[in-house]
Amino acid sequence: MRLSNCEINFSNPFFLLLSFVSAIPLFTFMSCSTPKNVTYFRDIPDTVLRRSIDQAPYYTPEIQVDDILQVTIQTLDPASTAMLNQTNTASWPVTGTSGTQPASNTAASNVSGFLVDKDGYVVLPLIGKVLVKGKTTDKVRDDIRAKAAEYYKDPVVNVRFANFKITVLGEVTRPSTYIVPNEKVTLLDAIGMAGDLTIYGKRENVMLIRDAGPKKEFIRFNLNDSKTFTSPYFYLRQGDVVYVEPDKNKVSGTDTNSVKRIAVITSVLTLLVVVISRINF
Repeated sequence: MRLSNCEINFSNPFFLLLSFVSAIPLFTFMSCSTPKNVTYFRDIPDTVLRRSIDQAPYYTPEIQVDDILQVTIQTLDPASTAMLNQTNTASWPVTGTSGTQPASNTAASNVSGFLVDKDGYVVLPLIGKVLVKGKTTDKVRDDIRAKAAEYYKDPVVNVRFANFKITVLGEVTRPSTYIVPNEKVTLLDAIGMAGDLTIYGKRENVMLIRDAGPKKEFIRFNLNDSKTFTSPYFYLRQGDVVYVEPDKNKVSGTDTNSVKRIAVITSVLTLLVVVISRINF
């Protein structure tokens, strides 16, 4: 008699075996669907309407070799102003995207400005060489204004980074290198530009990689903890890399061995179904 024409005996060992083996894939997939830790700053209760945290102080970044500076000098004479700023349109190849552009546009683009040479100088028209390495943009602005004042009355000078770039990698929506239009950038700003962490990103283990002279610094953040705001590394510097590690669910979901195990289990189940369907109960 075929299985389709017989009465099922729930005490039959073959039926029990089939039921047990059939449940294995179900438990496997259920184990991968545990609740994910996706909430930021969980140490702040949702019942708190207001809470103050002492944020880490901000320090203006120092200019380094190969940085590109946007320098504008305004004077009372329009012709002199045009001459002083004429080479500000010089372009340098920089890989990255603007913080407001989608990551699909990532490419080597041109950034206008003055390149800091290997000796730490920029060369400005009419003003000449100005030492900028190791100085902040505010200090360089004052130095250029003092030199320009020797030739022009009440010059107005602005200096900013033209290639302030941050790289965000790992489990984010749009991993890329971003060119930021200002130099005051926080860790959360970088994550926001990259479209936030994916559901698989480990919020308790976000790594910051920073150049420190001949060495690299590695700093870990726990975005579940509001102490992130007090870290001296909360404000990013030019060239910082933010890496978001995937959680174990993402790793196991892409593990080749897991795929192989599921394939083997499926094959065994198929074989059991064929064998048991031919047994005369």
